[in-house]
Amino acid sequence: MTKFQTNGVVPSVCPFDCPDTCGLHVTLKDGMVTSVTGDPHHPVTKGAICNKVRKLPERVHHKERILTPLRRTGPKGTLAFEPISWEEAYDELTANMRMIIEQHGAEAILPYSFYGNMGILNAEGMDRRFFHRLGASRLDRTICNAAGAAGYGYTMGACAGIDPEDTVHSKLILIWGCNLVSTNMHQVMLATEARKRGARIIHIDVHRNRTSAWADEFIHLRPGTDAALALGMMHILIRDGWVDESFVRDNTIGYEELAAQAERYTPSHVSGITGVPEEDIERLAKLYGETSPSFIRIGNGLQHHDNGGMIIRTISCLPALTGQWNKLGGGAMKGNGWYSRLNAGQLERPDLLPRSDVRSINMNQLGDALVDLTPAIHMLFVYNSNPAVVAPDQTKVREGLLRDDLYTVTHDLFLTDTCKYADLVLPATSHFENRDLYASYWHLYMQLGEPILPPAGESKSNFTLFKELGLRMGFEPEYFDLTEEQMIDIALDVRNNPLLEGITYEALREKRWMKVGGGKALSWRDRLRTPSRKIELYSSRMLRRGLSPVPEHSDLKEDLKYPFWLIAGPNHSFINSTFANQSSLQKLEKQPTVHMSEEDADRLNLHEGELVLVRNDRGQARLTLKIGRDVLQGVLVTQGLWWEDEQLGRQSVNSLTPQRLADMGGGATFFSNRVEVVKLDML
Repeated sequence: MTKFQTNGVVPSVCPFDCPDTCGLHVTLKDGMVTSVTGDPHHPVTKGAICNKVRKLPERVHHKERILTPLRRTGPKGTLAFEPISWEEAYDELTANMRMIIEQHGAEAILPYSFYGNMGILNAEGMDRRFFHRLGASRLDRTICNAAGAAGYGYTMGACAGIDPEDTVHSKLILIWGCNLVSTNMHQVMLATEARKRGARIIHIDVHRNRTSAWADEFIHLRPGTDAALALGMMHILIRDGWVDESFVRDNTIGYEELAAQAERYTPSHVSGITGVPEEDIERLAKLYGETSPSFIRIGNGLQHHDNGGMIIRTISCLPALTGQWNKLGGGAMKGNGWYSRLNAGQLERPDLLPRSDVRSINMNQLGDALVDLTPAIHMLFVYNSNPAVVAPDQTKVREGLLRDDLYTVTHDLFLTDTCKYADLVLPATSHFENRDLYASYWHLYMQLGEPILPPAGESKSNFTLFKELGLRMGFEPEYFDLTEEQMIDIALDVRNNPLLEGITYEALREKRWMKVGGGKALSWRDRLRTPSRKIELYSSRMLRRGLSPVPEHSDLKEDLKYPFWLIAGPNHSFINSTFANQSSLQKLEKQPTVHMSEEDADRLNLHEGELVLVRNDRGQARLTLKIGRDVLQGVLVTQGLWWEDEQLGRQSVNSLTPQRLADMGGGATFFSNRVEVVKLDML
């Protein structure tokens, strides 16, 4: 039985889908969380955290937290529920599972989850075992970084870049397609230190935002044209002799083919594609060619285009041309998950699948899966996600969720938009109530979070829920009757990753965080996992898969019948739809807005602060207009995933986004989206 401290300061870890994975100090008074700050001793956090996480007391003690299982009593699409016991909930859930399996087969059950909680046990542990053992349809969890990981992998082999702590030594930092100030604040801290040492910081993006204001320079380009800009830089690097020929000769393959491709991307040609003036392309390439060490922080949003994988693939070739990988503070980073890779096979147990050909369903196409798929899905089990807000093509998603013959279960802290369509709602613990292991996809520290509060009401963690469900379904105790401590040690098995040597549950209990690799400098060559064991500027694997083996720019696929590209990125105060129900953070963001250029607003006779309807064939959303020079002509940007509010007429912006898949990895295409803007008084 865990004994909880009721007063004082205790350590914790931030669990949210953010690269920083901060160490926290939590102040308790009479068993309540009163404040959350950054751990000043953590080597990356250094006492600083974002405002969102400072508001965790409001979230964990929120008056609207679900405290007991709930059963639907009214029509789907409403929030009509009655409280029931866990015994009743388990009986109903297991009875429905058995009935669906008997009538339709286990593949009629689909789990739907992502990383609302980044704890290893509660995001990809006992839940995966359960659905594998059940034989349910498999979910391709590709909504975030799949296209970019594939593109970067074709060049570098592994999803690994430089250690972010080394970026204090960089002399040029390109922040490419990433609003760091809002989404990776500790990289901002490291880059600020580099700036004090003489570094120059350039932000490249489709939207002038907080990061643009903080950077030394901003390069503004059209959506989906980043690969063309990178190729234009390569053209100039090659033309003007800034290529490190010895590095290229010894460490890459395909330079001649890449050079032939880059020959086509003259500054004039690239300017016509990207909207970036020729002189800015020349100056950017010259600065990159002459400055060393240089570092490229590759953002997440870039990959959410039809050509998103190739964009990341192309940018990731740049450091090789100037030999940056051999320099402290030089190179690039898309993500660093490779360093802390766990023993996923033993943790998730895919070997428990009854057949190797159990079908897989891409989470970006949930609408199609619920409406059109044959054989049909008859049970949807949602946890760590809110698909009624985050999944694309919301009109179709909600059409599917309204099906009378679909039994939907949600496990969450709050009655989210998805819960409106649920038959059974189960109360989830907050991360302060869990024991879990945390790995960053940016920095290189493993961390342990211990429970500092008892479960609120009757809430259960994902780990406990799927453990108990497995045992109630009669599954083998040796796979399900395990403790969290046992699962953590399974995950940290060094046979899968020697960099985890010495990192165990017991060691983490003592130290709270430990750096992978024992804190030793890791050579970039050690993480090359391409077939050639070199940086592949030309990729035979891509050719075999019907892709261009060398980087290229291609146009986006969305029908041009509507006049604007709509980019739906993150805002400063929410993480996807997480935190969007907290009043203090809503007040900071004020309302859902859409940014438009002055020229487009004048042409359409639209005015600052006006409520407009943004729409296409998939759906519509009412947004408040912000006019200025933050976007180029023909481009709109809206930020944050707000929960729907019928009283305010607020709809999810994902009513507008497509289910099309990106060029690689089955990734999402949220940003390759065309819309029109209509004055509400014209309707």
